[in-house]
Parts: sequence; C-alpha cells; structure tokens
Amino acid sequence: MPKIDIRRPHQLSIAEARSVVEQVAARMHEKFGMEGRWQDDTLLFSRSGVSGSIAVASDAIQVKAELGLMLAPLKGMVEQEIRRKLDEHFG
Repeated sequence: MPKIDIRRPHQLSIAEARSVVEQVAARMHEKFGMEGRWQDDTLLFSRSGVSGSIAVASDAIQVKAELGLMLAPLKGMVEQEIRRKLDEHFG
C-alpha cells in the first residue's frame, strides 16, 4: 500500500497547532467522512481506503497516511493536496 510521510515546520505553540489540526480534521470529516481521535498530541484518522496520523510537535507537524488499493493511483494528487493544506495553515 502506498504511504505518505510529510513533515512541515511551524512557528505556532502546540495548542495553536493542535487547534489548526482540529479545524482540518473537522473539514476532513465533513468532506470525506473521515473519523479521527486524539492520542496525546497525535490525531489518528481513518476511513475506508485511507488511515494515518497527524502528529503535532512544538516545531513541526508530521502527516503520515497509508492509502488502500483504490486510492493508490491518486497518491500524487493526495500528497499534493496535503502539502497545499500544510502550506496554507503552517507556511
């Protein structure tokens, strides 16, 4: 299964970065039916065809995702969209 692993530095506090991730998670739920839950400072998310995590650290955000077979051909597009959103919120 294709994997995505993107790390983006940020200048926010952990609380501020976590708040941004919560907003993004709400949009992911609304738009794609993605379910998420926090485990410490990491948001674990999943839905049919994709699962992963968004880890919030004091200096960076790390997004990891594993795509199922149906989404494998879209890996480049999914990765590009994640990078765009990270730039938008943490750039």
